[in-house]
Amino acid sequence: MTVLTGFPALFASLDAEGIVRIALQRGCAELRIVDLREYARDRHRTIDDYPYGGGPGMIMKAGPVLRALAALPPAEGPRERLLLSPQGRPLVQRDLASRAARGGELVLICGRYKGVDERIRSRIDGEISLGDYVLSGGELAAMVMIDGLYRLIPGVLGDLDSARGDSFSSGLLDGAWYTRPEECDGQRVPEVLLSGHHAEIRQWRRRSALRRTWERRPELLTGVALSDEDRCFLRSLGWPGAAGGAPARVSTETPHAERRRDAADE
Repeated sequence: MTVLTGFPALFASLDAEGIVRIALQRGCAELRIVDLREYARDRHRTIDDYPYGGGPGMIMKAGPVLRALAALPPAEGPRERLLLSPQGRPLVQRDLASRAARGGELVLICGRYKGVDERIRSRIDGEISLGDYVLSGGELAAMVMIDGLYRLIPGVLGDLDSARGDSFSSGLLDGAWYTRPEECDGQRVPEVLLSGHHAEIRQWRRRSALRRTWERRPELLTGVALSDEDRCFLRSLGWPGAAGGAPARVSTETPHAERRRDAADE
């Protein structure tokens, strides 16, 4: 993984904690931070300038970015160059999983200022956005993408199945989880999770995920492979089924009430 940024100090603590540190220490991944100011050609190491035609804000210059890309060493496998920009395709879990599976080198270009010189886009393979909002720069988005990718690399997490069960990995939100003690704040762990009956536990967890997805992100259900049992359960919650679509719903329950509903679904 290579990151092109005009603000490399923002990444100083990225490899000190958490998943990124583990990935790098175990040799499962590499991370190279390239300072775009090293490729500026003025004594002030400028990477932005005023826009042609006037207007507010500053524009990231094309020259430093294009020179930094040209200076990258030859890649051993496929190389994908992505600009992190609010105009990009929204980042989703399946794209992270796909990139982690196929390997190769990923080059992340951190957009900055009001925008980037359009000529940068002639040398990239795509654009990625975290969502429909604007940050000061692409550095935070790059960190999010690095963390999301590295945890999907075999050998990074102690149990890769933990990542495979995350929200969105199956198309559904993750369901409810519990740990010790068995009772906390007057609420008990659902008996089915203490039963040791693996088939019933799997069914409970599937239904918990289905319920949570229906209540919070019903639009996701249109892209999920559902069994007849899944559909029957969802209809019991009020889901109209594939023919009727999945209209948006907003839950008015408190977190405690929602947890009680999850616990009751046995």
